[in-house]
Amino acid sequence: MAYITQFEYYQNNGNNPTNENWGSYQYVSLQDIVNNFMLMYQGNHELINNLDRYQVIFHAKRGIQELNYDAMKEIKILQIDIDANYRYVLPSDFVNWVRISQFKDGILYPLTENIQTNWSTAYLQDNNSNILFDQDGNALSPQDSELDLTRATRGIYLNDGSAFNNQPGYLLDGCWYFDYQIGSRFGLNTETANVNPTFKIDKKGGVINFSSARYMDSVVLEYVSDGMEQGDDSQISVNKLFEEFIYAYIKFSILNGRFGIQEYIVNRARKDKSSLLRNAKLRLSNIHPGRLLQNMRGQNKWIK
Repeated sequence: MAYITQFEYYQNNGNNPTNENWGSYQYVSLQDIVNNFMLMYQGNHELINNLDRYQVIFHAKRGIQELNYDAMKEIKILQIDIDANYRYVLPSDFVNWVRISQFKDGILYPLTENIQTNWSTAYLQDNNSNILFDQDGNALSPQDSELDLTRATRGIYLNDGSAFNNQPGYLLDGCWYFDYQIGSRFGLNTETANVNPTFKIDKKGGVINFSSARYMDSVVLEYVSDGMEQGDDSQISVNKLFEEFIYAYIKFSILNGRFGIQEYIVNRARKDKSSLLRNAKLRLSNIHPGRLLQNMRGQNKWIK
């Protein structure tokens, strides 16, 4: 890693954006990892030799991906407004979600995942319920299914002069329709009942579907990526606490895939990889006395 001056760190040499290098010292780039491994871990006098650079790059990237999934916890945060169909398009580098919250009056309110399905695909059918096909034999599909349309037309009715003011209902063709109120909560499934909007992620469709947009200014998504930075290898980096693990991961992956390597050598490389990952996790956990005290204070609550 090339060291930079303080002026370059704080002001990026006067270029925009000035925060380009803030916090960069915590990380080591993919290029440096590959260069270091090729220089120090392979050669005629090392256990690994006759190694091509592309092999090291492949295994290094796979190791970084594994770290981002469950160990490094480099969480990304994105705020965006939902569209008229109560949908939120997933980011292009989305792998898994951590928390989804609605943003209202400067406060984040975590939302609950709906375990029931709230979207579907559909086929066009004739009056006899026969599926319609195009000239190539593929089933025809509408843009939205009835389930999608029901979710999209559900909203909150606002009219101070009406008995249904601030009640959930359905807007169809300019007219509002409401559920029957008397006894409507009988048999309510308390597991899924929630006054706030709920969500369901359609990973295949690449969207988050919400039950409504009630009181929501925007939605904040906290998610995990794979660390591949949209395929730009020059931007891929890993926390320095995991640097030795990446070297061990590359070494194990190469030895494990080679023919004629003794089993005890592969097992030793596997143990080295596992122990370095465990040590890095402990270092990254940041167990400070102040945080432990804060958690203990949180247990001291009056139960009414």
